[in-house]
Amino acid sequence: MLWLVPLVPIVAGALIATLGARSRTSLGVLAGGVVSATLILTVLAVVQGWSATLIWSDAIRLTAALTPLSAALAVTVPVIALAVISHATQHEARQGLARLTGLMIVFAGGMQLVVIANDLLTLLIGWELIGACSWALISHKWTDKENPQAGLYAFVMTRFGDLGLFVAAMALFAGTGSFDYASIATLSGPWQGLVAYGILLSAASKAGQVPFAPWLFRAMAGPTSVSALLHAATLVAAGAYIIARLEPFLSVVPGWQAVTIAIGLTTALAGGLTAVLQNHSKRLLAASTSAQLGFMFIAVGAGYPGVAILHLMLHATFKAPLFLTAGAAHDATGSYRLDRMRLGRVMPLIAGLAVIAAASLAGLPLTGGGWSKEEIVSAAEHTSFWLAFSVMIGGGLSAVYATRFALLAFGRSQKEGRDIPAPGWKETVGIASLVTLTLVASLLWVSPAATVLANALGATLPEGTMTELVMSMIWLAAGLVTGFYLVHQSPALGRTGASAAASDWLGLPTLIDRGVVQPVDALARAAARADDRLLDAGLNATAAFADALSRLADRFGEAASDGLPEGTANIFGLLGRDSRRLQTGLSHHYYAYIIGGVFVVAAILAAGA
Repeated sequence: MLWLVPLVPIVAGALIATLGARSRTSLGVLAGGVVSATLILTVLAVVQGWSATLIWSDAIRLTAALTPLSAALAVTVPVIALAVISHATQHEARQGLARLTGLMIVFAGGMQLVVIANDLLTLLIGWELIGACSWALISHKWTDKENPQAGLYAFVMTRFGDLGLFVAAMALFAGTGSFDYASIATLSGPWQGLVAYGILLSAASKAGQVPFAPWLFRAMAGPTSVSALLHAATLVAAGAYIIARLEPFLSVVPGWQAVTIAIGLTTALAGGLTAVLQNHSKRLLAASTSAQLGFMFIAVGAGYPGVAILHLMLHATFKAPLFLTAGAAHDATGSYRLDRMRLGRVMPLIAGLAVIAAASLAGLPLTGGGWSKEEIVSAAEHTSFWLAFSVMIGGGLSAVYATRFALLAFGRSQKEGRDIPAPGWKETVGIASLVTLTLVASLLWVSPAATVLANALGATLPEGTMTELVMSMIWLAAGLVTGFYLVHQSPALGRTGASAAASDWLGLPTLIDRGVVQPVDALARAAARADDRLLDAGLNATAAFADALSRLADRFGEAASDGLPEGTANIFGLLGRDSRRLQTGLSHHYYAYIIGGVFVVAAILAAGA
């Protein structure tokens, strides 16, 4: 029965994608029904403890099961998808809307398969499906040639990281004869390292961690609803989820926790600074996603996977509406430039919803995002004070970029009279429902609520200190002040000059281009030249020799082949004619032949004697 959780949205989504032109209402009803059914099935699976096994062969089987952590995320995915996909059916362009809606549902179904997987082979199937869906969704507006190129860049970047998961699966099977997660615990030596670091590599690429982070900017070519789903509950979430899910098996590998923390901390700080420098609203939010997922990597590396999943769930509730409001601002202004927005007077309801979600992104007290961020700081403090201090700096950067986004996109403009229609209620209801979840998450600041949720997830909450909380609040306040200052003094920060260059992941794409792309391209060109000059030259010489041989055969071969039988025939003909001359019909000639033959025989006998 558990297979129904991913299969229902995958099959139904694929069918919806083939429907062609349909009204927004009918698509909304269909999509809402499918995702709602997925949510109901997921809740039933969690309550009744469903599991599933599909025997492929004696050695290979696909398995699915739910742990408390995976169950929580399995419910989160359709909840977020329901709001985002419903918004997409009412907001996105009509052309190709059925295809877009169906693919988004398949995307959510693929993520459900990733979440319920209980072995690396099943995980790989879901992993590949969400990767393929991301490429198709980013490239949705394919008539603009830049979009397929952006989709291909994101696909290739994440595919490179996916090689790690393939290596991990092969190493696990080679070492244990099984793909089951539990068999990871039985590994040792090189097999153990290949599995642990292969999974980490693949998780980092999917989660947009350094050095794979630049693909998230290319993914912004997709529709805003796709960005909301991708960043909140599907592709990038898969990276953080899988290391949290497998942390008990992977954390025992030497150096794994330290490397995980290093990746997360580097991305949290670099992503935070990149977001601060961005003038493109969606790219600001994309960089913030990398940074927030970096916090989750830190929590996993510090030994608190439950805290990482909690932050992942809460992050989904405020990141999805932020992307959707960015899309509304783009439609109103025709641009993603933050310095051209300030739509607070034009669409006050959307502005209010965006401010609430941005407050949670900033990590303000009494917000869900603020609670989970402080839990991560506490988790980091259990590892090292300096790690906790670094996370506080990352939290301060979160306050800066969240403030810039909220005030520049939805602050009150000094310009009056802009005739911009606000989004209708059908577009707004999805955003409002997600922000409502963000507000409900504020209850986590009340100790019993947090304890109940942690117990339900089987998570351990780290004990924090008052000193850590005070220091974190100081960095938060500094971030807010800095954000206000940049909004008023440098509203176009990141538009031109050095800040614009640095806003593209601090020059990381250029480094990748010069250090990886160009050398590989040069190697490919050299191989092509070698192919032309060596391999092709050999083939061409062989062909020329064969051609010359055929011409020679054409000139002399026919004469030789025809001359042999004809010459033989002529010789035998000549012999026959000469033989006929001996047949004169005169008896004395024949007596002479006989006497001559007798003498020849006698001579032969005499010689032999």
